Formats: sequence, C-alpha cells, structure tokens
Amino acid sequence: MNISQNNPAMIQSIERALNILECIANAGGALRLQQIAEAAELRTTTAHNILKTLGALGYVRRRPHDTRYYLGDRILNIARIAGDDSGLRRRLRPHLEAMAAHSGETVFLAVPSGDEVFFLDAIESPEALRTASQQGERTPMEGSAIGLLFLAFMPMLRQRMLALHTDRIGSAITEEIESITARGYALDEQNYQQGLSCVAVPWIEDGELRAGFGLSGPSVRLPKSHLETLAAMMQGCCEG
Repeated sequence: MNISQNNPAMIQSIERALNILECIANAGGALRLQQIAEAAELRTTTAHNILKTLGALGYVRRRPHDTRYYLGDRILNIARIAGDDSGLRRRLRPHLEAMAAHSGETVFLAVPSGDEVFFLDAIESPEALRTASQQGERTPMEGSAIGLLFLAFMPMLRQRMLALHTDRIGSAITEEIESITARGYALDEQNYQQGLSCVAVPWIEDGELRAGFGLSGPSVRLPKSHLETLAAMMQGCCEG
C-alpha cells in the first residue's frame, strides 16, 4: 500500500525502502529480489535500485553464493540498541564466566554500537597485575582487537568505515582484517597499548555476528602461542 499518495508530506522513496526492510523482516530475515518486489508491490528494477542503496548503507546484505537479501549490520545494530542489552548480557554471561574460569585473565563482552565498540560486560582477572574492566565504555572501532574483529566479520560495517575513515584505516589495518577473517579470531600483541595483549573471538547466531568476546592481560603472561591457545579455548566456550 502506497501511503505517501494520500499524504504529500511523506517521501515515497523512504516509504518504499522501509517497506522493503519490513518485507525482509516479516519473511524471517531473507528474501530474493523477485519476492521482495512482489511483497512490496514494486517493479523489479525499482526494488533492485532501492536494495542497492540499502546495501551500500549497510541496511541489507547478500551472502556469497546466495541470491537472497538479508537484513544488514546497521539494521541489526539498531534492533539490538532498541532491544534489551541487559538480556543479551544475561544470556551470554555463562560463556563469559567460563572464559574467566579457564583463563584467569580479564574477559569482556562487546558489541558494535554505530562506529564504535561498546563494552557490555566484563570480569576482571584475580591477578594483582591485570587489565582493568572497560564495562560501559566505548572505544574506536579500528583501534583494538575486538574492533578489528567486528570489521572483519561485518562486511557492510567494514565498507562504511573504510569509506568514512580512510585517514585512520591504512593498509596495515586492512591486511590485519584479512588475516582475522582467515583465522577466525583477532590478536593484539601490544599494538593498542604497550604491555597489553588481547585476543577476541566472534559470537555468531544464524550466520551473523551478534557480539564479540575478548580476553586481555599483561603481555608478559600472554605471548603469541598462549594467545592462540586461549583463542581455541574461547571458541570452545562459545560452542559449549
């Protein structure tokens, strides 16, 4: 239904774009182009052009070897913010506790929030020399292991950040993002802060990254070999 025809103050293109997002959501989060056009009562070319814009902005995405359109990183981020962060924190707290118990280091749960990392939850290490909790804090996306993890596993977010912040995201960061994608987790060996090392793993549901778990501590206790061992342990906690 075209409501804008009866209300001159409404912008038709915005109405159509929101209608397409609702159609995808109502279908369970994925639809093919022809299905979207039929559900939104649009010509296929019109629907395709709107989807291209929504895709460039990160509101829809397509997966490799899949012709369907999915809700993108930015719409999922809006849904999370509008929803219940405390519910996500409660649901993932047992995984965080398992990581803390197995590692003895400071562990945290973080989510993408706009173009920043937001730390939802954390458990500090009992060691005297430890990393402090960042719960409730926000940090730049491109600076830390957890931020680079989000950029590696959220293609639309990565494209937007590269387009907006070419001055801050250089070739070295781009290469590291590719390495993270290949190995499945992020490592930081004193890059973000001298004397501090970190490892981060993704929390994925229905094929999409929803959050990230991180572990950090003094570099003297966390050489690269131990970080890699902790990455496997954290991935096991996520699966368990």
